Amino acid sequence: MSAEITNVIADSPAWHHGVKAGDILVSVNGHKISDVLDYMYYSSESMVTLALKRGDKHIILKFPKNEYDDLGLEFETFLMDKKLSCCNKCVFCFIDQMPPNMRKTLYFKDDDARLSFLQGNYVTLTNLVQKDIDRIIEMKLNINVSVHTTNPELRCLMMHNRFAGEKIAFLRQMADAGISMNCQIVLCPGLNDGDELRRTLTDLGSLMPNVNSVAIVPVGLTKFREGLYPLTLFNEKTAGEAIDIIEGFQQEFLEKYGTRLVFPSDEFYLIAKRPLHDADFYEEYPQYENGVGMLRSLYDEFESALKLSDPPEDQREVSIATGAAAFGFISGLAQMAEQKYKNLKCRVYKIVNDFFGETITVAGLLTAQDIMAQLKDKPLGTELLLTKSMIMRDSDIFLDDITIPQVEEALGVKIRLTDNDGFSLLDGILGVE
Repeated sequence: MSAEITNVIADSPAWHHGVKAGDILVSVNGHKISDVLDYMYYSSESMVTLALKRGDKHIILKFPKNEYDDLGLEFETFLMDKKLSCCNKCVFCFIDQMPPNMRKTLYFKDDDARLSFLQGNYVTLTNLVQKDIDRIIEMKLNINVSVHTTNPELRCLMMHNRFAGEKIAFLRQMADAGISMNCQIVLCPGLNDGDELRRTLTDLGSLMPNVNSVAIVPVGLTKFREGLYPLTLFNEKTAGEAIDIIEGFQQEFLEKYGTRLVFPSDEFYLIAKRPLHDADFYEEYPQYENGVGMLRSLYDEFESALKLSDPPEDQREVSIATGAAAFGFISGLAQMAEQKYKNLKCRVYKIVNDFFGETITVAGLLTAQDIMAQLKDKPLGTELLLTKSMIMRDSDIFLDDITIPQVEEALGVKIRLTDNDGFSLLDGILGVE
């Protein structure tokens, strides 16, 4: 495959050696380039030879550069190729549970292994064939894998893909070659929990030391499940049973490998009404982005920030809107701040997710319309604090395409977005700029 160069960054190695926008990149160091991984891997050397096509001319450029420095070439797409979509129809897939008429990009199911290496996305391996695994091993690329179960027959059922079971063999192949993996399991009551979970964790443990961590998260179910596979939610009892299984394996792995390896997400502890563990339990927070240890980290950061903070200069009144899952936890943090500073009033509001259904309780899936409907005529103070996870990245748009200014106008209050850390949250509560 050849790729057209759309831009050459000024002062880059390629710019200094005469590569131009509009040139066609044919090969790097004699290797055909199929996508961005090939480009990055083969151009990492300190001496590069580029085969280019410029109009009717074929050009060879050979020049030195610092090892691993980028050549400075840009292409039409980030991947130099189309993004691969998911070929599964997983019984728990959230996208299949979305309401109609939302923005088109929200319905795209990504399952592109290249985005696992480049951005940390999790992939099911069902889009990969042996030559892809060979390339991963050659390039020594780490990968994040959505495992869900290591039972081949059950994996086929859960993913509604007859090839899903056989792809599990790739895990062993990559582990034997020294490829480092993070894994993820979406746990569904009565399907891949219980003895099936024990089997999966035993199998993943056998891949040590090349599994870095495993996150286990509970299935999320919206109200838009008509015609989909019948699933149930975890309750206090079943969430507790899952925690007990996982923590049993943690103890075994800790003694054998020096790491707990597998971690239930914070949501399991909230559902089971069990206390969160101390920070040491989460080791280096390897599965933070999957909601593992996020609340513990938030609490510890908030507590530290509170000790270092100065009081508001004047009377301050603010509000926080959050999902049902973290409402009690966030309320506790607000009370800590109020107890320290008597000139502070911080109200916390629980927003029920009417848009997706009240069983969806995380803040990141709240919509502007639910926030506006449930906070109308409520005392909000001078600012309303919302987590950035409610907003599209690099925008001011909520999931339902309503903007921050529209919400501010509807509620008559300024909105302040906070990062998902305790320091940012306390700054927002105290009005620190």
